[in-house]
Amino acid sequence: MGQLVTTGATMMCSMGMSPSTLNVTSQQTVMSDGKPVATVQDGAAMSNIPPFGMCTSLANPQVASATAAAMGVLTPQPCVPQTSGTWIPSQSKVLAGGKPCLTNDCKMVCAYAGNISIAMPGQLISSVS
Repeated sequence: MGQLVTTGATMMCSMGMSPSTLNVTSQQTVMSDGKPVATVQDGAAMSNIPPFGMCTSLANPQVASATAAAMGVLTPQPCVPQTSGTWIPSQSKVLAGGKPCLTNDCKMVCAYAGNISIAMPGQLISSVS
């Protein structure tokens, strides 16, 4: 049973060094705790998922280049998320604007080998079964 995620939710990337905050843009009519509820389509890099500080993934060309220049010493570089597709839903049966709602157990994959997850859903009221 997951919790609905709203705008302002805290996310973490396994390759990022800082948390980030989700911006909901897929719909603005269904609310929870006074905030728009996220759907699985709120997965666009930069507009929905801002950077996670510095990136530590060698799959990121900037990190790989900086690390090579530092003779193999891992050299993190600014994060620029490279998401594609939608959040991988759990089993949400709740829809907002005809789209499955995002719950705190959903995941997103970054092309730079990072796994993005919800650390704090943005509200603590609604849960979905």
